[in-house]
Amino acid sequence: MKTILRRSLLALAATAALAAPFAITAAQAQDFKPRLIRFGYGLNEQSNQGRAVKLFAEQVEKASGGKMKVRAIGAAALGPDTQMQQALIGGAQEMMVGSTATLVGISKEMAIWDTPFLFNNAKEADAVLDGPVGLKVMAKLEEKGLVGLAYWENGFRNLTNTKRPVAKLEDLDGIKLRVMQNNVYLDSFKLLGANAIPLPFSELFSALETKTVDGQENPYNTILSSKFYEVQKYLSITNHVYSPWIVTVSKKWWDGLSKDEQKVLRDAAIASRDFERKDTREEAAKALADLKAKGMLINELPASEVARMRDKLHGINNNIAANVGQALWNETQAALTKVRSGK
Repeated sequence: MKTILRRSLLALAATAALAAPFAITAAQAQDFKPRLIRFGYGLNEQSNQGRAVKLFAEQVEKASGGKMKVRAIGAAALGPDTQMQQALIGGAQEMMVGSTATLVGISKEMAIWDTPFLFNNAKEADAVLDGPVGLKVMAKLEEKGLVGLAYWENGFRNLTNTKRPVAKLEDLDGIKLRVMQNNVYLDSFKLLGANAIPLPFSELFSALETKTVDGQENPYNTILSSKFYEVQKYLSITNHVYSPWIVTVSKKWWDGLSKDEQKVLRDAAIASRDFERKDTREEAAKALADLKAKGMLINELPASEVARMRDKLHGINNNIAANVGQALWNETQAALTKVRSGK
C-alpha cells in the first residue's frame, strides 16, 4: 500500500513539474529574482508599438509564472534602432522591436522588404512575412548575433511635407526628405527627385520643427502618434513601401536561456504580433481621419503617377535582387504569385 501511495505521489509531482516548468518551491521563493528583460522600442508608450510591447510583457510574465519580467523602454530611450541592434549583438541589451530597414547593414537579405510597391495589401504582406520566405530571411539574423521572433506591422508608408502636396512625380523635386538610414530608401527618393537625408527616427520631430528637413515618410499611425501634424502641412497618400517591424533578441543572451524560456518568448512574440497587426490596422483606419481633423491637407496620388514612380524605380528592384540574391528574389515573387492566385 505504501509503495502504491509513494508511486502516486511521485507521478503527481512529475505531472505538476511538466505542467508548470517555471514553478518554484517556497524555499526558492525567498531568494527568487525574476529574469529581467530590457525591451527597447522607438515610439512612445501610447503608440501601437507601445501597446504591443505592453501585451508582450504581460504574456511573458504570466507564462513564466513571474520568473521572467519585461521592462519596456520606449521613446528611443535606449537609442535609435541601429544603436539598439548593436547593443543586442554585444549582449548589452536583451530585446527590441524596430524596422527591418535599419537591419539591412547587418543582414543584406532584409533589403527584400524595402522593395518599392512590393505588396499591394496587408494580406499579401502577412502571407509572405509569416511564410517560408519571411522565416528564411529572419533566420539569417542568427549568423549576425540576433534572433528574430516575429514580424510586426508598421504599415504602408506615405509622404508628408511643408512645401506642397505631392500630386505628381515632379512635386518631389528638391524637397528635403528625411529617410531611414538605408541605401534603398536613399537611392529610391533621390531617383524620384527628392533631396533624401538619412536621420534616426529619434531626431525626426526636431528636424521637422527646425526645418532641417521639409518632410518625411511613415505610416498614418506613426504620423499621428508622433504628432508630426504639428510640424507638417501636407500628407500625400502614396503607399510606396510596406514597412514591417521585427522583434529581435540578443543571440548571446538567447543561447543562455532554457528551452522553456525560449518558448515563452516565442509564444509571446506571436501573440503580440497578432494583437499588434489588428490594433495597427484598426488604428490606421481612424488615424487618417484624425490627421485631417488636426488640419493636415490630404491628397491621394493618382494611379497614373504611382505607375510613373514604379517605372522610375525599376532599377532599384534590379539592385535589390542582385544584393539579396536572385534566388531569394525569385522565391519572393513566386510566393506573391501564389497568394495573388488564391492557391
